[in-house]
Amino acid sequence: MKTSSKAWIVVGIIAVLVLIYGFSAYNKFVAIDEQATAQWKQVETQYQRRYDLIPNLVEVTKGVMKQEQAVFGAIADARTRYAGAQTSGSIDDKAKAASQLDSAIGRLLVITENYPQLKSSENVQSLVAEIAGTENRISVERSRFNSDIQAYNVLAKRFPSSIIAAMFGFHERPYFQADAEAAKAPKITM
Repeated sequence: MKTSSKAWIVVGIIAVLVLIYGFSAYNKFVAIDEQATAQWKQVETQYQRRYDLIPNLVEVTKGVMKQEQAVFGAIADARTRYAGAQTSGSIDDKAKAASQLDSAIGRLLVITENYPQLKSSENVQSLVAEIAGTENRISVERSRFNSDIQAYNVLAKRFPSSIIAAMFGFHERPYFQADAEAAKAPKITM
């Protein structure tokens, strides 16, 4: 065999290996991207559960106390923003609306703790337990979502898969971040 034909064979083998790597990296991007999207759907499922439980808690609480109308208004507004984000928003819009709902729920839960007649109501206790469980599930699902986003972003930034990412438009995705207001404890005045 001539040296030039050996060189072409080596170049051909290298080209085939590069193609195989390219297909493999592309498929990995697709899989991780879909996994992150599916995980976000799990977060949204828990948001929907909370969204569905809140009216029940509000109605039961309203029956026991009428003076906290501002909190009920904030919850209604937050639910409206969340519903709007569900139909037309990006993940960032949905996360921001969910954070606003988090804040309003936090104020409501503080109210239920501060009023003995609410704490003694079996319906309120049951609904608060359901919402607390849902909040825990939301936290777990958000954490899983951020883990999936981390895996995706590492793949998108790591060489040589970053070349495949740039070629096929796989861009870094944002993590779920809590609203800045979530760091502040809700203040309830009586």
